[in-house]
Amino acid sequence: MSSESRLLYVVYAGVAVTVLKEMNTFVMEPYMDEPFHIPQAIAYCKGEWSTWDPKITTPPGLYIWSVLLHRIFMFRCTIPMLRLTTTLTLLGLPVVVSRLLAFHQRVRPPPLLEPRPEALAVACFPIAWFFGFLYYTEVPSLVAVLCTVVAASQNRHGLAALLGALSCLFRQTNIVWVLYAYAASQLMRLRFKRAKDTTTKLHDPPALEAGPLDLLRSVASAPYVLSELARPLVPYTFVLALFGAFVWWNGGIVLGDKSNHVPVFHVPQLFYFVAFSTVMGWPALVFGQEGGGGIALAREVARRMRTLVTGLVSVLMAVAVHKFTIHHPFLLSDNRHYTFYVWRRIFMLHPVVPYLFIPGYQVCAWAWWLRTAQDQTLLQTLLLPILIVPTLLPTPLLEPRYFLIPYFLMRAQVVDMSTVGVAVEAVWYAAVNGATMFVFLYCAREGVGRFMW
Repeated sequence: MSSESRLLYVVYAGVAVTVLKEMNTFVMEPYMDEPFHIPQAIAYCKGEWSTWDPKITTPPGLYIWSVLLHRIFMFRCTIPMLRLTTTLTLLGLPVVVSRLLAFHQRVRPPPLLEPRPEALAVACFPIAWFFGFLYYTEVPSLVAVLCTVVAASQNRHGLAALLGALSCLFRQTNIVWVLYAYAASQLMRLRFKRAKDTTTKLHDPPALEAGPLDLLRSVASAPYVLSELARPLVPYTFVLALFGAFVWWNGGIVLGDKSNHVPVFHVPQLFYFVAFSTVMGWPALVFGQEGGGGIALAREVARRMRTLVTGLVSVLMAVAVHKFTIHHPFLLSDNRHYTFYVWRRIFMLHPVVPYLFIPGYQVCAWAWWLRTAQDQTLLQTLLLPILIVPTLLPTPLLEPRYFLIPYFLMRAQVVDMSTVGVAVEAVWYAAVNGATMFVFLYCAREGVGRFMW
C-alpha cells in the first residue's frame, strides 16, 4: 500500500502543478477577490506593514504565510508565486486529512508523505481544489483548522492551541473550530475511558441507539466530568482570551468592510449546507461497508421520516424559509458564480419552489446523521452540527466556500468507506473539477468573465 500511496500522491501533486501552470498561463491578471489580496501581500513583501486595504474583511494570515515563504525560499511576490503559496497548502491537504481519518477510524496514521488513497480522494473536494490555485484564504484556512483538530486528537493541546490561534489569522470564524478540536478530542478520550471503566459518570451512548431522553441524561451528567476536562482546556483559554481582545479592539468580528458583512439570522443557510454536502458528497453516503450500503440507508431514512416529528419539523422549516430567506445583493448581481444561476433559475422560478425542498433537506440531514453516527457516540455526533450553527447561521450570502471546513470535518466522520466508494468519490470529484476548471480557464465570456464557484 505504501508504494501505491506514494505513486497516487505524486500523481495528485503532478496534476496540481499542471493546473497551476495553466491558471497562470490563462489568468495572468488578478481575478475576483485577488485584486484585494495580491496587492496587500505585495505590500507586506516590501515591508510596508502599516498598509491595509479597508475592503479586506479577513486577518492577514494569508499574506504573512506568503512573506514567510518569500523570506525563506526567496520567492518573488508575483502573481504566479503568490498563487503557489496557496497551492502548497493544497499539496499538504491529503497529509493532514490522512491523520484526521486515522483519528476517527482509530487506526495508526500512515507515514508523512504517504497519504492514504481515501485522503487523496477527499482532498480533491471541488471547492478546496478550485480555490487551491487562486490567491484566496480558503485552503490555507482549511489546512490550519484540520491541523488543529489533528494535534488535539493526539493530546498535544499546547500545539493545538497555537495552531488554532494561527488558523484564526486566516479567518476569524475559525475560533469555533478551535473549540471543536478541544471538544472532539475530549469526547473521544472519555469514550475510551468508559470502555475501560464503566463507572465513568458521563452518559454518552452510541448515537444510533440513543433517544431524546439520552440527550437529557447526557446534559445532566456533564457537570460530573467538568473537573477532568479543565486541565486540557487551559491552552485554549489563552486563544479565547486573545480572540476576545481582538473583538473588543476591532469593535466586532469583521475587519474592514463591515457594511457588506453584517451578521444576520440566516436559518436556511443550514439547509443549503446539508443539500450541497449531499450533492457533492453522495459517494460517502452510498458506499458504506457496513449497514448494507445506499439501499439500506435509503430505507432507514424513509423509516425515520415516517413520524409525526417530521411534520412538525417541516412546519418549523417552512416558517424559517418564509421568515429568513435572504436574497443577497451580491448573489443577485454577480453572474460569474454558479450560485447566481442556481438562485435565479431554481429558487426564484416560483415563490413556492423554496418550500418544495424542505423534505429533501430532511432526507439529506438524516442520511448524514446515519452515516456519521455509524461509529460514534451521541455527543460525538451532535458536536459538529451544534458548532456548524454559529459559523453558518450569521452568514447572509449563499457561498459554497463557507461550507468547506464543515464538510471536511463531517466527511472525516464517515469511517467505513469501501474501496469502490473511495474510487467513485475520486472519479466524481475529478469529473467536477475537470468541468469547472475547464470552464473557468478556457470558456471565459466577453463582457461577463470567468465562471467560478
